[in-house]
Amino acid sequence: MTRYAKPTILSEALALLGERPWRLLAGGTDFYPALGNRPLKEDVLDINGLAELRGIADSGDHWVIGARTTWTDIARHQFPAAFDALRQAAREVGSPQIQNVATVAGNLCNASPAADGVPALLTLDAEVELRSATETRRLPLSAFILGNRRTALGIGEMVTAIRVPKSSAAGCSAFVKLGARRYLVISIGMAAARIIVETGVVREAAVAVGACSAVARRLAGVEAALRGMPVPALRDAVLAAPMDELSPIDDVRGSAAYRIEAAREIVARAVVAAAALDEGRRAA
Repeated sequence: MTRYAKPTILSEALALLGERPWRLLAGGTDFYPALGNRPLKEDVLDINGLAELRGIADSGDHWVIGARTTWTDIARHQFPAAFDALRQAAREVGSPQIQNVATVAGNLCNASPAADGVPALLTLDAEVELRSATETRRLPLSAFILGNRRTALGIGEMVTAIRVPKSSAAGCSAFVKLGARRYLVISIGMAAARIIVETGVVREAAVAVGACSAVARRLAGVEAALRGMPVPALRDAVLAAPMDELSPIDDVRGSAAYRIEAAREIVARAVVAAAALDEGRRAA
């Protein structure tokens, strides 16, 4: 017989996780579609009663996003401009009805290569906070998502927060998504860029692409090519830079060759948009 529990205190939820395997239920936007017509055979731990896991806080040196925070919460929050790519991505996660219930942590734990929130969080050097009944640990997001539908979540652990260092919340950012239509679509490719411009030249760049490899990736070659580059030359710099981190596949949404070419274009658009925003902010 399957069990169902809905604790209202985090310590209670962690204690239950330590006793036996559970399937976590938060927004349910991936949970229920994945079941299809199959009966539920796993024990379910419903974390929707854990009010302490929802919300966005300034801890002094980090922005802390609770695991149950929804994409609507993200889109409406008054973050610094470095979070604009994340807020733009939040508006691309399904429909408004989905955004109202789908959680940030669920997007990460689902570990889809096309998860809209991951590239923007990568450009912010986000960390994932994992807790069990006995331990709290933090991993860079890049070390948490291991592959398609695979994460570093351990036995008895759950994601409790996503943490963004204040040192990475600088500059301006932009997000560009490519799909077969404008809304309600799984990405063919997507790009996020966070750029810091000083006196017309890029001082720092963080660029990530999703849906073009088994996990979303930061593009070290592109970032290196952009540093020290004058703003008018950014598009050409992106188009000439290496993107060795990408390894797209052929699928029903597009061929690998198309994805590589598309990735260059959407990265260029995101970089140019982010740089223009940062220049404009400094000039204002």
